[in-house]
Amino acid sequence: MKIKNNMKNIINKSGLFLMVLIVSGCSTSEEQTVARFTTISMQDEFNQDGVPNSSIWTYDIGRGQDGWGNSELQYYTDRPSNVTVQNGYLIITAEEENYEGASYTSARLLTKGLFDQKYGRFEARMRLPYGQGMWPAFWMLGSNIDEVSWPQCGEIDIMENRGSEPTIMYGAVHGPGYCGSSAICAEPPVFKGFDLQNERLDTNFHVYGIEWGPGYINFYIDDVLYNQVTPEDVNGEWVFDDESFFIIINLAVGGNFGGPPNAETVFPQTLLVDYVRVYESY
Repeated sequence: MKIKNNMKNIINKSGLFLMVLIVSGCSTSEEQTVARFTTISMQDEFNQDGVPNSSIWTYDIGRGQDGWGNSELQYYTDRPSNVTVQNGYLIITAEEENYEGASYTSARLLTKGLFDQKYGRFEARMRLPYGQGMWPAFWMLGSNIDEVSWPQCGEIDIMENRGSEPTIMYGAVHGPGYCGSSAICAEPPVFKGFDLQNERLDTNFHVYGIEWGPGYINFYIDDVLYNQVTPEDVNGEWVFDDESFFIIINLAVGGNFGGPPNAETVFPQTLLVDYVRVYESY
């Protein structure tokens, strides 16, 4: 994305410092708002070996309905072989094994009922797995999902990756009228992607994040703003100014996004998370 030199600074009513950049991107407007959130509201540095911090994280367990709605192949567990904290990292491991009727196991952590927030900067430093059929994701759902269901609750995909594409990551939003392969920003059936070209996601750590405020969601990798989504971009109701959202980190195997593993896929595969940090501003 080319960012022109023209920019202006403004202060919103809450005192939050904003920059409006004149850029080319997915937004129908050429003006993109960049907010800087500086106050930590939640963080996990994964410095305590053992199980993940139970005051922050819980688990989805099982195969879910229709493979968690995506035809995924794994069974999610909370076993140490699938999820643990060691040497400063959260380690989510996908194994090829027969378990509870599935051929693969992995883990899916979430902050539902423990931490959620409306607006702010949400980021994680991660090293991704590789290989056909690997589908790591760092994403968010509206905390009202049990009342209104998906996609009315809204979904923000901060980072998704196909293990067969080690230089490309994707970010998107889902809501009523623009979900699944019609997610925004999307060119069905793939999400708006960011190609690192000479970098890989499976051999190096990268910081994946969003900055989310009233009427916009900015997508970042390593502090590079590569996309902004606003109400003008969606083909339906904008549901991202209504509720707080909770965080999910998971490593799926197979599914609609990238397809199943093949004969060249090596197991086990690991998703390493160095930290998760959430910021707000007053």
